[in-house]
Amino acid sequence: MTHSAWILNASPLILLAKIGQAELLLTLPSSTHVPRSVAQEILLGPSDDPARLLIEQERFPIVDDPPFPPEVLAWDLGMGETAVISYALKHPGSVAILDDMAARKCARSFGIPVKGTLGIIVLAKRKGLILSAATLFHDLLSAGARLDEALARRVLHEIGEEWP
Repeated sequence: MTHSAWILNASPLILLAKIGQAELLLTLPSSTHVPRSVAQEILLGPSDDPARLLIEQERFPIVDDPPFPPEVLAWDLGMGETAVISYALKHPGSVAILDDMAARKCARSFGIPVKGTLGIIVLAKRKGLILSAATLFHDLLSAGARLDEALARRVLHEIGEEWP
């Protein structure tokens, strides 16, 4: 999965940028794409938001939103999630980078591989790009992220780490 194109939604980019780890989104996949709807959502954030600054500095490639298929629109997701899933549908083999549970369920229903913020951190740990996933999970909490503690504990246990 690490050699696929990643289609980013706002939440993973915002969260990883807040903890200084947005580079993982450029380092781990073969390529990264941010649908225009997602970029516009991020640009509405505070002027000092790290993700907004990265978009303004053109650190991430912005791609036009594809037409939204009716079967994706029927899920009634946010514009960004809909754009990510629609783009991934048009580009088979892409991975949708989504944290929203309904969006993840939608993507999976179309056979689109999904990865979220926690999964990206675990992958970075497995690749030796970071020293501690638990530390970054703690950083996410400190940055205001809502984490499923049971899930976090489970994934940390799988990689031999403990909940912070």
